[in-house]
Amino acid sequence: MNAMSNFKAEALNDETLRQRAPSIYASTPILGVSTRYTFVPTAAILSGLRELNWVPVQVEEQRIRIEARRGFQKHLIRFRREEQMRSLSEWNLELVLVNSHDAGCAYQLHAGVFRRICSNGLVLSERSFEAIRLRHHGLLPGAVVQSSLRLVEALPRLGAMIEEFTRRTLTNGEQTLFARRAVLLRYRNLEQAPIQVETALKARRQEDEGVDLWRTLNRVSENLLRGGVSDNRRDRAGRLRSVRQLRGIDSQVNLNKGIWSLAEQVISGELFHEDEQRLSE
Repeated sequence: MNAMSNFKAEALNDETLRQRAPSIYASTPILGVSTRYTFVPTAAILSGLRELNWVPVQVEEQRIRIEARRGFQKHLIRFRREEQMRSLSEWNLELVLVNSHDAGCAYQLHAGVFRRICSNGLVLSERSFEAIRLRHHGLLPGAVVQSSLRLVEALPRLGAMIEEFTRRTLTNGEQTLFARRAVLLRYRNLEQAPIQVETALKARRQEDEGVDLWRTLNRVSENLLRGGVSDNRRDRAGRLRSVRQLRGIDSQVNLNKGIWSLAEQVISGELFHEDEQRLSE
């Protein structure tokens, strides 16, 4: 496959995938796995998904501490529908595939959203789309590929949800509370956070300015996941503090899902309910 232009993303060919995540192309599992372990290489799933018009657009591989795990470690691939590669839509549905060949995790399929304006890749919470997890015991390659069709079926529901996020406006207090809860998903407490809560709401571009839930969600997600934001706070040694990019695959997926869940709680009225009760007392 040749790379196809897609605004700020492109379809990745095999050469690029192999360079960025060699573990995708492992020909055997890591030594010492159980005899019950069914080896299904991610490369085979990749091929099957391409046949169903899922195009790989982003890939990363877990860093390792034990050299024996090299080439078998956890990896993540984000796919988009081929027909959406030329879409002018503000957002596109994505399939987020996570796997490893070291018996460290099952095959995982998560529903994702790519927002074209900022190249922000979100992951839906379990409430919106329950992740598909397929264990390696007795696994058939076709089972993973066919499971991807459930994401296509969820597309209308996802569109309706994003529309609801767009219509919901937030007061200044609600935005601050949303950002506070999001910061606490990444850091144990606010003292450990390198920025003030309000800085997590900072817009990086004019298109992201606004008080609706959709743009608030994207601003906070980008700032806490991609990092690079600072409000000139310094540590005890006088060094400037800033949010570092989140590198771990599990950490990225979990934080993404957590922030999406906060947005769902805004819509359902759960997120601000306790604060409203305290104010009325």
